[in-house]
Amino acid sequence: MGHNTTEQLVPLNIAVLTVSDTRTEENDSSGQFLAEALQKTGHSLADKAIEIDDIYKIRARLSTWIASEHIQAILVTGGTGFTGRDSTPEAVTVLLDKVVEGFGELFRHISYQEIGTSTLQSRALAGLANQTAIFCMPGSTNACRTAWENIIDAQLDSRQGPCNMVPHLKGIDFDACRTRA
Repeated sequence: MGHNTTEQLVPLNIAVLTVSDTRTEENDSSGQFLAEALQKTGHSLADKAIEIDDIYKIRARLSTWIASEHIQAILVTGGTGFTGRDSTPEAVTVLLDKVVEGFGELFRHISYQEIGTSTLQSRALAGLANQTAIFCMPGSTNACRTAWENIIDAQLDSRQGPCNMVPHLKGIDFDACRTRA
């Protein structure tokens, strides 16, 4: 499936959250990659932040963005591994109205081609909360690139057919899933 080049992209307002105890604006290569990638494809960077790996701080930040009338998608990088401090899935899952199981499954499938069985340590996940798409991926820049280029970019592209996530997001008056033929 590809783009329908007769339609124009519906630009989204997307926030980027880096979950890390050590990253700063100066060395946050993963968050910076996501911010640049989404803008390069025509979307707007609605906000960007770094939070320490603390369940309640992550939830507080995400809850503010989920409640915003203007943020339609959130990209979260970091905190999806197995260390004692990795708590992004635990922070995010309770906020979701719907879990998109296919994201984690597809991410690990694609990632397997790049890093082998180490991909099973990834607890990448996605879902919808208050008509806001949330994608959580590992903290490495390569993992963010894999997720963005192979999955997220297409799902946040209104021209992607036969279907994409855009019609399910807040503030969108668009019927991208009108046909599945």
